[in-house]
Amino acid sequence: MAHAKQDRTRNAAGIWRPAVSAAALALTFFLCMTAASVARAQSYHVLYNFTGGADGANPHVGVTLDNAGNIYGTAYGGGAGYGTAYKLARHGSNWILSPLYSFKGNPANDGAGPDSSLVISSNGVLYGTTIAGGPYTFCQILFGGYYGCGTVFTLRPPPTRPPTPTAPWVENVIYRFTLEPDGAYPRNSIVFDSAGKLYGTGGNGGGNNGVYGVVWQLFPEGGGWSEVPVYVFTGNADGGKPQSGVVFGADGNLYGTNSEYGTNEFGCCGSVFQIVRNGSGWTENTLYDFTDGNDGSAPYGGVIQDAAGNLYGTTTTDGANGGGTVFELSPSNGGWTFETIYSFSGAAGQQVGPYDNLVRDSAGNLYGTTYLDGRYGWGNVFKLSPSGGGWTYTSLHDFTGGSDGAAPRCRLVFDSNGNLYGTASSGGGIGYGVVFEITP
Repeated sequence: MAHAKQDRTRNAAGIWRPAVSAAALALTFFLCMTAASVARAQSYHVLYNFTGGADGANPHVGVTLDNAGNIYGTAYGGGAGYGTAYKLARHGSNWILSPLYSFKGNPANDGAGPDSSLVISSNGVLYGTTIAGGPYTFCQILFGGYYGCGTVFTLRPPPTRPPTPTAPWVENVIYRFTLEPDGAYPRNSIVFDSAGKLYGTGGNGGGNNGVYGVVWQLFPEGGGWSEVPVYVFTGNADGGKPQSGVVFGADGNLYGTNSEYGTNEFGCCGSVFQIVRNGSGWTENTLYDFTDGNDGSAPYGGVIQDAAGNLYGTTTTDGANGGGTVFELSPSNGGWTFETIYSFSGAAGQQVGPYDNLVRDSAGNLYGTTYLDGRYGWGNVFKLSPSGGGWTYTSLHDFTGGSDGAAPRCRLVFDSNGNLYGTASSGGGIGYGVVFEITP
């Protein structure tokens, strides 16, 4: 299938990446390391600089906060070479990082390349996914050189009491993906239903020699966990390659996005979908097909829903200004009405826009990050405020590629005081990414 206007490269996992060479990116980081941050000092703070060692490297996704204000997250690389899970705790005016687990990849089969935010269950157990790892080496991720089709794992505190700060948590892989028929390459957060079942997506696989991805369900069974595909995408009108997870709407249905395929422009552009429970099965409804035009294309982030049932999401590229979009889908007369809220700047075909979900505050403001947009081309944190029937855009921080970090791919999270937390996947004082805090 042709893919119009998408100046990108696909890795072995079938995942599109921006057409920016690693060498060029590394050189620019080196040249920018001494650049001074021009962010408003009162609002932006780097809480931690990753070193690429035992703490990890290149946090691709956002963080999770517990009720005590501790921060939990994952780094795609570092540790034993395959990524880490970590905890940041406040000590006075400082933040101290404790590595919770270091993934070992093959042949340990414990996972490789954690590419999802952690989810804290009601009993304090952490749940997450790795995009690679597991015994099935016919799956490969070029970014990092990781093998395996991906895993779902849990992390529990060490059994020693009291645990020492350096004691690793106990990891348990509850599922290893096989590509077919269950899917492969899970990324972004999982969600629970009221019965304790887990839901997520795989960006590839799904059966019948398909490469278009799957929505999956994991459920406890016989002392372990079993997986069932909820829906397998075909790459036709339903789209394919879901790079985000799914969310439950107020109606109990699942909502998400596909980063590619659909009915428009030779299937290049992606879609927004709804998965409805239908008796003992599920039915897929495509709510919107992107056109590769002013609406944007290649949505990597998922959607969120407000109290009125409106969905909000993002695309990584295209739109009126070429750098991706923020959009709203509103239920209307049994269908859905699409509106582009904002268009980011950037070269058409380069995926510089948001890579993860938006967050919304009680006043209806939307917050997110862009990957390589912003004033300096290294991404930014933005706010969109409803105003006079439209939206007002504010950049809360423009990354310089220096000590403040670069290339954020994360969703943001609020604490109880309204502060925002997130990660930048690169840059920082050492070059391996940062955890940051913003007070809007």
